Amino acid sequence: MREFDYQRASDAPEAVALLAANPDARFLGGGTNLVDLMKTGVENPALLVDVRGLPLDRIEVAGDGSLKIGATVTNSDLAADPEVRRRYPALAEAVLAGASGQLRNMATVGGNLLQRTRCGYFGDTTKPCNKRTPGSGCSALTGEHHNHAILDWSEHCVATNPSDMAVALAAFDAVVSLHTVDGDTELPLSEFYLPVGDTPDRETALPPGALITGVTLPAAPVAARSRYRKVRERASYAFANGSIAAALDVEDGTVRDARLAFGAVASRPWRALEAERVLTGGPATAEAFAAAADAELAAARPLPQNGYKVPLIRNLVVDVLTELTQETTR
Repeated sequence: MREFDYQRASDAPEAVALLAANPDARFLGGGTNLVDLMKTGVENPALLVDVRGLPLDRIEVAGDGSLKIGATVTNSDLAADPEVRRRYPALAEAVLAGASGQLRNMATVGGNLLQRTRCGYFGDTTKPCNKRTPGSGCSALTGEHHNHAILDWSEHCVATNPSDMAVALAAFDAVVSLHTVDGDTELPLSEFYLPVGDTPDRETALPPGALITGVTLPAAPVAARSRYRKVRERASYAFANGSIAAALDVEDGTVRDARLAFGAVASRPWRALEAERVLTGGPATAEAFAAAADAELAAARPLPQNGYKVPLIRNLVVDVLTELTQETTR
């Protein structure tokens, strides 16, 4: 591991100023992803700016009914918060589905959003990886890719975003709050993650040196009846083979509102807008749910080893929406 300097920031402006003065610096929250990458030589910062002590560790309900989540709230505290569990149960379930209890105790909301989109080749410095070394090639295209992207991938990278939390946030129109050298600003999560395109090393639209200070979830009554379902190869902490965050409002057998986002299918959390469009105003039946999934997955381009993800996501949509319909009509 490269030697590095360490400094604690006393407030957000100081943290941003420290990064502005040293482009080879990184923010340190829980360190559950960054420190691992430093150990393997993938990340080599010259300075770590510790932001864990900043007063960004609260969860509050705002006057407009939105939920404000500070960037240094731990994943464990997020999942256990009564307002999160009541208003956005899919978010609590998503957080609990990610990593181990020990990691959730350390990992922060801001850090979770910024964990690298990656596959095994990203961490193997002996293999080409456009994300790690732009222009070197993508080893997964012709190598092992059974758990890689089926939507919106490019020949430059087929890795999937690993965050469970971000899938639930995407379903509920989360907005990311930032502090930059020019002051405070916001960025919708729908614009936060960049398409992979031909620059897979650029994963987010964060301005240089910007610090995530929190996440806001707008008031969404439909989210109170929501679920997160994750399929993985082992029950302990493992990345998803496929996942879904879903919320449904049904009245007299008709879908009034629907929210859907998929995980492990693309380089970013995948908001299923076409499926939502097909569902809204239609019947709440298994056949309609399958048709909505098919409409969303029509753009899928499976690789030779991961075609199973198409029926997997389709079945998840049908199963979870059927379960939510039964709960809504009780």
